[in-house]
Amino acid sequence: MKTTVALLLVMVLGFTNSYSQKSAKPVDYNAVINEAFQLFKNEKGGKNANYIPFLDKVDPDMYGIVLVTKEGQVYQVGETRYEFGIESIEKVFTLCMAMEIFGDSAILEKVGAAQTGLPFNSVPAIEQNGQKPSNPLVNAGAMATTSLLTSHFGHADAWDKVNTYFGRFAGRPLTVLDELYKSEAATNEHNQAIAMLLKSYGYMYDDPLYACDFYTKQCSYGVTTRDLGIMAGTLANGGVNPITKERLLKEVYVPRVLAIMGTTGLYETTGDWMYKVGLPSKSGVGGGIISVAPGRFAVAVFSPRLDKAGNSVRAQEAIKYISEKLSANVYLGR
Repeated sequence: MKTTVALLLVMVLGFTNSYSQKSAKPVDYNAVINEAFQLFKNEKGGKNANYIPFLDKVDPDMYGIVLVTKEGQVYQVGETRYEFGIESIEKVFTLCMAMEIFGDSAILEKVGAAQTGLPFNSVPAIEQNGQKPSNPLVNAGAMATTSLLTSHFGHADAWDKVNTYFGRFAGRPLTVLDELYKSEAATNEHNQAIAMLLKSYGYMYDDPLYACDFYTKQCSYGVTTRDLGIMAGTLANGGVNPITKERLLKEVYVPRVLAIMGTTGLYETTGDWMYKVGLPSKSGVGGGIISVAPGRFAVAVFSPRLDKAGNSVRAQEAIKYISEKLSANVYLGR
């Protein structure tokens, strides 16, 4: 009798598993990103970042989407090979490097993890946060984080070290867009002032003007939409590059990075973004946005026209659609 019952259980379980495997349809990522591309290809809202001459000249109609799964599958549509300025998206990977070297507690103590609710280059935010830089994803915090790295490595070696690390995230060497760097360096007096202010409050860990220039150079990396997809895919894959399979960030630190992205990645509009979309993300005024569905995939979208907060209008629409279609909102708990 016991043998018969056991056999019946095995048959039932086998049938259930077989039925489940047959009924579970594979996710058609390619179809979803193509739908998003077609739906928003005629979106004309926003405008280029005209306060940086190089960015103002970029073709505003360019548009590309890349989705990278944690297994390393890459899906892409539109303009995915054009090298545009990484801008503030670099802050995520500077944070990763600093956290890998100094640990998460040091980042909390020396930079912070508080949302400002103010623009990314706000000076009042520093004063309101107890004369601290708030978090690593606004300009003040990014320069403070950069100064940790330049002080740690020394000026002779810092760029090679950081440059190599960024290249490992992208899976290929990245280069600085010289014209963009010169354009930004000629117009970054506000960031220089922020760096000097942080120095006076004890939250700059190297020469402030050197750190500011180093940060400006990092913002001038040329990246493709595909590069950003792979870089973000590394966070979706627990800190391991999904293409090269190289670990770049300890798994325990990944949730910390994603938490900061989820609270300040789109600056003062991050709350609305997480309410509507629910994906830790980071924007850059070059027109890129990266979003991470932890343990599943990452998506990168490039479109130069920005809203008033500095976030790509079309990229936000596309990622929102993709998140909904793939039930990717992290608060769904699926």
